[in-house]
Amino acid sequence: MSSIHPSAVIEDGARIGEGCRIGPFCHVGPQVVLGAGVELKSHVVVTGDTEIGAETIVFPFSVIGEIPQDLKFGGEHSSLRIGARNRIREHVTINTGTQGGGGETRVGDDCLLMAGCHVAHDVTVGDRVILVNHASVAGHCEIGDDVIIGGLCGIHQWVRIGRGAIIGAVTMVTNDVIPFGLVQGPRGRLDGLNLVGLKRRGTSREEIGALRAAFRALRDGEGTFLERANGLHDTQSDLVRELSAFVSAQSDRQFLTPQG
Repeated sequence: MSSIHPSAVIEDGARIGEGCRIGPFCHVGPQVVLGAGVELKSHVVVTGDTEIGAETIVFPFSVIGEIPQDLKFGGEHSSLRIGARNRIREHVTINTGTQGGGGETRVGDDCLLMAGCHVAHDVTVGDRVILVNHASVAGHCEIGDDVIIGGLCGIHQWVRIGRGAIIGAVTMVTNDVIPFGLVQGPRGRLDGLNLVGLKRRGTSREEIGALRAAFRALRDGEGTFLERANGLHDTQSDLVRELSAFVSAQSDRQFLTPQG
């Protein structure tokens, strides 16, 4: 049985999973699907073609699944898919997609979106991502698994942030970030690798050593940044190959490059 407060508004058509808890003054739209065990604390709006995965908790005054903040949006059908076991804290906003961006915004599993964060239209957020208070991710961005984005950060539209990267607080990121990168400073400098994160995930000394050598090659090697990255592909390290493939992939932005 689900628990729904008498003051909550559940529109006809909404599908509420087993064991959901919907607190006072919540509003759930007619196309919404809530998985088993989802909790909406109070004063939460979930609307649009939105699915929220099992055991996700949404805290007060969050607005999930509203239309994009994009002047090109013409009312076309778009959607939002949120995975399981996420923690979406107070005043978070997550928008649906647009026709120009594939029509869908996605958030993975086991993420923590702290108070005041914004995830814009057509963004893809991986698993175990942390957005610290008031971080904002603009439209069409791709955020890899295990990324941490610090408080008050702004991520420019179309930017890709590779798996395991960390962005320091109060940083504006306007270009792509390599996997496992460490970015900080007001205009986003690539200052090294997220060594703390790699160690916490149990990465071997050999893999960390290979990544550090790859970073030095990207910083000090000959040729363009892309040529240096392509030169890393012939390696025994899975993580270095992942880094090289990320740089070689299609992107609408340039890269943050290591500074000497």
